[in-house]
Amino acid sequence: MEQFFPYGEQEIAYLKSRDKRLGEVIGKVGMVKRRVIPNLFAALVHSIVGQQISTKAHETIWRKMTGAFGEVTPEKVLGLSPEELQAFGITFKKVDYIRSAARKIASGEFDIYALRTMSDAEVCAKLSELDGIGVWTAEMLMLHSLQRPDVLSFGDLAVQRGLRMLYHHRKITRPLFEKYRRRYSPYGSVACIYLWAVSAGAVEGLKDYAPKEKNDGRKRKNKGDSRP
Repeated sequence: MEQFFPYGEQEIAYLKSRDKRLGEVIGKVGMVKRRVIPNLFAALVHSIVGQQISTKAHETIWRKMTGAFGEVTPEKVLGLSPEELQAFGITFKKVDYIRSAARKIASGEFDIYALRTMSDAEVCAKLSELDGIGVWTAEMLMLHSLQRPDVLSFGDLAVQRGLRMLYHHRKITRPLFEKYRRRYSPYGSVACIYLWAVSAGAVEGLKDYAPKEKNDGRKRKNKGDSRP
């Protein structure tokens, strides 16, 4: 059975009281069902797969993996060759990251379950010990698996796009981002979910105010990690 990020009237009322524009978006969009993955290892693999690719490609690969594995575990990952994992549509670099994490977790070298008792900052620091894991991947794990209430990712391009669309900014600088992060706290995760919805076009009439880039034949990807 699918599970979704838990939030309700308390979080909605707070965000509406703190930010009129975000409140209007919440009123138009309604409750958002954002899927969570309580299994920490599966969520880690899910986050690694999603580094620097589109949401659509991410979900396509994930459906293939869960269809093949059922439950994604270190043992099942290590039971496949790198080539078999790559066949799901994952780059060889990400395959290396996934297999390395699986080996460390299966051997007990890395205690992934200890993350549940750590602060957000400690989770980021601990996960950075794993190959290929940067701040964005750690933040996605905290939101989508640990279900932490106050995660707003500066490194997520869809979040930045949502902020530009909602507040008519041309660029989201770090100081500007921090202003919004403080405004949404302690419910940054719920704000993040609505900014993703805005970025995906859930509210008619909102546009991206980023300066137009010259078309060089390459498509910009919608999210990434500080350590791709």
